[in-house]
Amino acid sequence: MLDDVRVLRDAVAEYRAAATAAGLDWPSHAEAPVAQPPDLVYRLFDVDHVAEQLTWFQSQKWPPRRLLPNGGWIMPWPTNGGEELDTLAISIGTPFPWRHQVRLFNFEHLVYTFVLAGDHEGEIWRYEFTPDVWGSARAATSLAALFSGWTTGITAGAVVYDELNGWLQLREGAQDDVAMLRERVPDVDFLTFPIYVADESLLRARQRECGVDMDCIERGFDCYEELFDTVRATRRSLGI
Repeated sequence: MLDDVRVLRDAVAEYRAAATAAGLDWPSHAEAPVAQPPDLVYRLFDVDHVAEQLTWFQSQKWPPRRLLPNGGWIMPWPTNGGEELDTLAISIGTPFPWRHQVRLFNFEHLVYTFVLAGDHEGEIWRYEFTPDVWGSARAATSLAALFSGWTTGITAGAVVYDELNGWLQLREGAQDDVAMLRERVPDVDFLTFPIYVADESLLRARQRECGVDMDCIERGFDCYEELFDTVRATRRSLGI
């Protein structure tokens, strides 16, 4: 879903306000004018347009810091096409073409992408690097919804500032992050947060709700190998 850009601006501003109030060091800066993405973006992801919401977001001069929950950071426009496409090979079973998404947030063990085209344009999807999880799932219906969910997590005490690391993280002490989130932020999808979902049945149920191809998930590594072969063929055709 594509929110009005004003809604996105407000959601990001509210997140920053909550994050800094919690203790995160995030210097203020003036809003930057919107700049168009590099030509590589259109070529890599086989799209003829990029949503204003994403171009506005990527045009802002975000400091190179871990500004997101669990020490995540914002990824700039891609400059290495091969690496970008190779990473997308983990996005098996999505209800949209694998190539119609760009990495936006990195949480080390997770990556969040922005869907660039089609019926799912504007959605945020997440993928785990954990072996054999095959956790393709929607993190949020839009970029604004994602930041609003994180803001709610901070104000509810589910996301707190860690003085040792200097970033925000999920509250420690809970044996089950999902249970903690459901208790503190029941109105926010737990997949909004960069957590590992240990309960496979719960993850699979959410994947079905998101429209993920569960036959592909069931085949797991075989489906991944097929997509990886497609990625390699795409790289060859693009000469990268």
